Amino acid sequence: MEYFPIIENFRKPASSFAGDIDWLFAMITLVVGVWFFLTLGMFFWMCFRYRARPGIKAMYVTGKEKHLKKWINIPHILIIICDVFVIIFAVQVWYAVKQEMPVAGLEEGAELDSGDAYPTDMMEIDIIAQQWAWTFVHPGADNQLYTDDDIRTIDELHVENNRIYHFNLKSTDVLHDFSVPVLRLKQDAIPGRIIRGWFKPTETGGYDVQCAEMCGIGHGLMPAKIFIESPVDHASWIKKQG
Repeated sequence: MEYFPIIENFRKPASSFAGDIDWLFAMITLVVGVWFFLTLGMFFWMCFRYRARPGIKAMYVTGKEKHLKKWINIPHILIIICDVFVIIFAVQVWYAVKQEMPVAGLEEGAELDSGDAYPTDMMEIDIIAQQWAWTFVHPGADNQLYTDDDIRTIDELHVENNRIYHFNLKSTDVLHDFSVPVLRLKQDAIPGRIIRGWFKPTETGGYDVQCAEMCGIGHGLMPAKIFIESPVDHASWIKKQG
């Protein structure tokens, strides 16, 4: 899906599903905006049309008058129709981003358990939140998590461009929120649970990672960075860590 240029000008998209989320936000803004300006226009027109004037007695309206109920019923039906369209598109985007875990190189419907060997064009990582830092666990040269060559970093996540990543999001203490604006990725980290998700970066560079959930006095001091690297640069980084 094409990126929405207005949103892209504010925050560069850098994941495979960023365009879908931008489009959904733009569609909701357009639908709500139309009704907002229609409501304002009707409100100010009525203020002018039924303003106080000499010799004109005010009319008491209960809302039950048949000739006036159409001003409520017709907009109500149209708004419900708009809501149905918004819900349909929102559910589709939600399913693609939050429910479906794409698995490259495997047959449709195949699943991988945590710790399994991943195809070469995929990778599994651990993201651990705590007061007030992020710990990232990357697979080493064997491309498999939970082995001796795993790479552990603090406040720096290194990923390869155009590779699918499955993540295991954890919290060691309180509720946190893993938020990467350029990826259009935002997910709560809940103590005692492992939240699984995915992303596929599409732009190289260094970008902000933030905690988007109030997690204590050091909440504002919990930034991190994600470095999206070319395959050559990422392989070089892994080699240096080893």
